[in-house]
Amino acid sequence: MEKQKIKVGITQGDINGIGYEVIIKTLSDNQLFEYCIPVIYGSPKVAAFHRKMLDIQTFNVNVVSNVSEIHPKRINMINCSDDEIKVEIAQQSQAAGEAAFASLEAAVKDLNAGLIDVLVTAPINRKSIENEQFKFPGHTEYLEQVFGSKGDALMLLVNNGLKVAILTGHVPLSKVPELLTEELIIKKATTLNSILIQDFAIRKPRIAILGLNPHAGENGLLGVEEEQIITPALKKLDQKGIVCVGPLAADSFFGSGHFSRFDAVLAMYHDQGMIPFKSISMNMGVNFTSNLPVIRTAPIHGTEYEIAGQNIASEQSFRQALYMACDIYFNRLQHKEISENPLKKQLVDRNEKDITIS
Repeated sequence: MEKQKIKVGITQGDINGIGYEVIIKTLSDNQLFEYCIPVIYGSPKVAAFHRKMLDIQTFNVNVVSNVSEIHPKRINMINCSDDEIKVEIAQQSQAAGEAAFASLEAAVKDLNAGLIDVLVTAPINRKSIENEQFKFPGHTEYLEQVFGSKGDALMLLVNNGLKVAILTGHVPLSKVPELLTEELIIKKATTLNSILIQDFAIRKPRIAILGLNPHAGENGLLGVEEEQIITPALKKLDQKGIVCVGPLAADSFFGSGHFSRFDAVLAMYHDQGMIPFKSISMNMGVNFTSNLPVIRTAPIHGTEYEIAGQNIASEQSFRQALYMACDIYFNRLQHKEISENPLKKQLVDRNEKDITIS
């Protein structure tokens, strides 16, 4: 399958944080234009402010009014902000929140219309972006509503050697035990299995399922959820032919490096997955909002006000998010092509078998 250039929509995020810094540093690499066409939904004025502050002379944008005018070998920008907007580095402000939402709304509208292929979002400040249209814990829940997939999205943290899915997402820790059910585990693990096949081209995924309690409940001494909920769910997943192992104690699982034996991990709650993932892969990790009809990725970090404006932010996570969005797009195309052509799938399986035997 010959690869085409991907139209990558990029939201500006919070203009007072490190969003523009990582965007500018990423897009300053001209090799990207061989792979994709970047379209920033933002502000030429704000971009110029950050470029001057970073002292980067090679970053120039092609300002257009809509996607039909974009240039395939330029950094394109659709202006979504008031020309009078003011940047207040490292400050939370209503103006920055309004600019972040305007960018997101415009990009998602074009994504929904098929005018761009994938979406990469710069970090937002959840407090400043909140308004009548955005009363969500984050991008994931907003995208679920827009694309009619409420409750279906799965937060997946990804780097080259580790993929961590979060079962219960952005909820208070006190709510996690009551949300934990056999049905939810089966649903999310089944979804994760399909994602690994479709979006990452893994033919027979192996998934690690973490326990909820310390030491995975210690046979009921430290909690009963493992015996009463998680283990029964694992048995039903096994009956469905999905390879899952658990419940596993999270501390020893990550501390010993056992995660390297699995294609993905399903954590029970946000920090159980986020803390070890960020400890291992803060600069290179990607947040992928999986199981949506569209592709959205983001860097693993937030607005990072504490280092904003100092020209020390690493663009690695944002760069990986951009490349991963494109890779997933092509993997989905290939999966669809193989699924629609059973003969081709048989040939692929046969070739892989022949390689293994030889």
